[in-house]
Amino acid sequence: MMNRTTLTLLAALLATPLVAPPPASAEDAPAAAPAEEMTVQQILDAIDANMVFESRTTKIKMTVEGKKRTRTFEMISYGRGKDDSAMEYVTPAREKGTKMLKLGDDMWMYLPSVDRTQKISGHMLRKGMMGSDLSYDDMMTTEQMAQMYTPTLLGSEDIDGRPAWKIELVANDESVAYPKRLQWVDKELFIPVQQELFALSGMKLKSWRMGKIKEFEGGRQFPTWMEIVDEVKSDSKTTLEFGEMTFGVELESEIFSQRWLERK
Repeated sequence: MMNRTTLTLLAALLATPLVAPPPASAEDAPAAAPAEEMTVQQILDAIDANMVFESRTTKIKMTVEGKKRTRTFEMISYGRGKDDSAMEYVTPAREKGTKMLKLGDDMWMYLPSVDRTQKISGHMLRKGMMGSDLSYDDMMTTEQMAQMYTPTLLGSEDIDGRPAWKIELVANDESVAYPKRLQWVDKELFIPVQQELFALSGMKLKSWRMGKIKEFEGGRQFPTWMEIVDEVKSDSKTTLEFGEMTFGVELESEIFSQRWLERK
């Protein structure tokens, strides 16, 4: 089993790239252990304990830097539980009102310019969201991913001067977008701070970095900055900055329905 962190940091902030259900009850929670003695599953469970939430809202600024131009988007993101998230674009004006909805393994996008809702599936999942280095597939982290990868603890390395565990995740099915992932997890904060995604050939496809960690209400520690680099493209980088963030908020149930997508 693995946990769901980094991209429910996206779908948890939009959706996080490690995935595993948290303990069903306090009795099921892993016993505390000294950091140097923790197993890979205890590490992943500890990440979930800090980063998985029942509900949250986040304001996000996404900057897409390309070879010829830089574009900036602002969005409001909503999350419920592990697998449900919704997002609405606020700026720029031409994208305002564009919405995305993810329920479990399904994703839809509403385009106000044509007043149409489209399901995102198949080859479309590999495309960059709004031309960014973040694909729709990157946001599709769900419980099923807990069965897709086998984690191995490779040891420890320093990342930005802080000790971190290095974890290798190898896919059990070669058809997944990223057959291998390397992830570095801060030993004190139990937050993934770096990730590298690889093709079956061993080619590095993407790199992720996370930082500017802040403490929120209830003692939650969350990164408020994320950088994604597509290693295949040249001169391409996407930065996500997470602004106002609230947890345990009461959200309209309609947000997590297709009716919400076309609601004006």
